[in-house]
Amino acid sequence: MAETTTPQAPRSGRRKLVVGEVVSNRMSKTIVVEVTRKKAHPLYGKVLSQDKKFYAHDEKNECHIGDVVRLEETRPLSKLKRWRLKEIVRKTTLAPDVAALPELGS
Repeated sequence: MAETTTPQAPRSGRRKLVVGEVVSNRMSKTIVVEVTRKKAHPLYGKVLSQDKKFYAHDEKNECHIGDVVRLEETRPLSKLKRWRLKEIVRKTTLAPDVAALPELGS
């Protein structure tokens, strides 16, 4: 009797994408992104905002505070990092350069 093998179905899961604003870039190759989701209250209908912070891997250290970025879900990279920077949607207009600021008290 011939065995019939069915071809494997393609993986149904895709990597999740979220868009948020960078709130910290003080760590090396890591950014903290705050994602705001708006949701209507089930009974009263008032729109409530829910904020959540994600730690993401920024390989080139190219993000600054205030940038709007898109993150992609990935395997765990450290204790907190489960996201990777996919693209910078919008750069902030005021990107402070700490090295260019004059020192006070000189």
